[in-house]
Amino acid sequence: MEWWLILLILFGSFSLLLLTGMPVAFCFMFMNVIGVAFWWGGAGGLQQLTLSMFTSVATWSLLPVPLFILMGEIMFQSGITPYMMDALDKWLGRLPGRLSLLAIAGGTLFATLSGSSMAATALLGSTLVPEMQKRGYKKPMCLGPILGSGGLAIMIPPSGLAVILGALAQVSIGQLLIAIIIPGLLMAFNYAVYTIGRCWLQPNLAPTYEVPPIPLLEKTMAAVRYILPLGLILLGVTGVIFLGIATPTEAAATGLLATVILAAAYRRLNWQLTKKATSAALQVTIMVFMIISGAMAFAQILAFTGATARLSELAIGLQVAPIVVVIVMMVIVLILGCFMDIVAIMMICLPIFMPVIEALGFSGVWYGVIFLLNIEMAMTTPPFGMILFVMKGVAPPDTTMKDIYLAGLPYLYCDAISMALIIAFPAIALWLPGLMR
Repeated sequence: MEWWLILLILFGSFSLLLLTGMPVAFCFMFMNVIGVAFWWGGAGGLQQLTLSMFTSVATWSLLPVPLFILMGEIMFQSGITPYMMDALDKWLGRLPGRLSLLAIAGGTLFATLSGSSMAATALLGSTLVPEMQKRGYKKPMCLGPILGSGGLAIMIPPSGLAVILGALAQVSIGQLLIAIIIPGLLMAFNYAVYTIGRCWLQPNLAPTYEVPPIPLLEKTMAAVRYILPLGLILLGVTGVIFLGIATPTEAAATGLLATVILAAAYRRLNWQLTKKATSAALQVTIMVFMIISGAMAFAQILAFTGATARLSELAIGLQVAPIVVVIVMMVIVLILGCFMDIVAIMMICLPIFMPVIEALGFSGVWYGVIFLLNIEMAMTTPPFGMILFVMKGVAPPDTTMKDIYLAGLPYLYCDAISMALIIAFPAIALWLPGLMR
């Protein structure tokens, strides 16, 4: 059977299963059984499939995933974040669109504490949108900054998706976690510049209001009490990786320890919090690992049929610049993001894209950063971006999906600018990893 026909059958059938509402993990399992029956030796291949699925998750490289998820759940359940937002608010003064900027700053800071974009969006939306509306902010400035900054949890360590991508793509997880720092901050900077500029040009979107002067001592004390301690977590995760003191797995453990210590210091650590955080983290981890095991086996079936190698040969043989192939890949991911879950996109695309990237001579870490940014954009791409539905769930009742779509589009354009800069200047992603010990 021709390799392109095998690809068409496998991916067409997989897409149809997704459209039925079947969970992603079960879609992979079903397609794996079909693949074994037709292309991997039947009953003998089934034993190999089982072994492959077990081996794919029984690896130390994936251990940071449940630890990062648990870190985020502890921070979310402890209720520390509102105090952090209050401390940030004291420092913003009378900048145009100050509450929108607070959402961007809060999203950036919360991204360093949690790898969950949906949790960040839910928290910021439920906390800030009512206050924004009370102050007369229009929907573009209420919803848009939260939709943009909520996705930063993917692009700033600790990022569980970065760990999964590193494991699937066979690139250094430590370098990838460090590489996403500057691109993540670049995205936040672009959001802030756009927000300030638009609020300056259209003051009616974010009316100014009287902000009582706050003594410098009070602002400093708030920062020392609620923002500075977060540096303990940053040091426990990214610092030890960058300095070569610990591996990503060890860094995830030290970061979790730092999070527990911080929750205890704020007197929020108790049995109820521990139970809730552990239960929620366990549910998410099981779901993620089931998807990973199915996707890795799916990738092996593709490789066994020769479809992956032939597709790589086709891409290499195209009479176009290699960067054009990369851009086409990004467009494909963005289109898939309109209809599919981001984890499913990652599992489907990476086994096909990474061999092409390696054959074209690009850095796997550089491409991993771009792919993560592309995934972040997919989460806010209409009509089915996951963050869009999270925002709908926490927004005021009169908010329509059209309002959310229109509010998020300008921040998608900011993401596109960030991606273009990273493609044009790879050092944005590769400079920090190059300094690692």
